[in-house]
Amino acid sequence: MLLALIVWIGGIIFFAFVLAPTLFSVLPAQTAGNVVSPSLSKLHWIGLTAGAVFLICSLVYNRAKHSQLRLFSATHVLVVLMLVLTAISQFAITPRMRELREGPSRFDAPNARAAFDRLHGLSTRTEGAVLLLGLVVVTLTARRIEGASR
Repeated sequence: MLLALIVWIGGIIFFAFVLAPTLFSVLPAQTAGNVVSPSLSKLHWIGLTAGAVFLICSLVYNRAKHSQLRLFSATHVLVVLMLVLTAISQFAITPRMRELREGPSRFDAPNARAAFDRLHGLSTRTEGAVLLLGLVVVTLTARRIEGASR
C-alpha cells in the first residue's frame, strides 16, 4: 500500500518540482511543453494504476486484519477522490491543453492563449490537490499499519 502511494506521490513531486521547472528553464517553451505533456500523461497512468493497487491491497489488508471486508474507510474515499481528480486531468484537462498547444492557432489568437492559461491553472490546482490528499493518505496509512503492528 505504501509503495503504491509513494510511487504516485513521489512522481508528482518529481514532476512538479524537478522535471517541469528544469525543462522550462533549459529548453524553449514549445520544446519543453512537448516533453512535459507526454510525461504528465504517463504520470497520470502511474497514478491511476497506483491508486487501484492501493485500493485492492488496502481492502485485502483490512480483510486479513478484521476477518471481514469493511466498506471504504476515509482513506479509501480520499484515494478515490485522488483517482477522480487524476482521471479528470488525464481525460479532460490535458487533452484540451494539448489541442490548444498543437492546434492551428498555436496561441496566435489571444483567446487560445487565455484558454490554455486557464486550463494550465486548473491542471496545476488539480495536481496540487492530488498531492495534498496523497500526503494525508500516506500519513493515515502509515498510522494504520503502525497501530495494527502493536
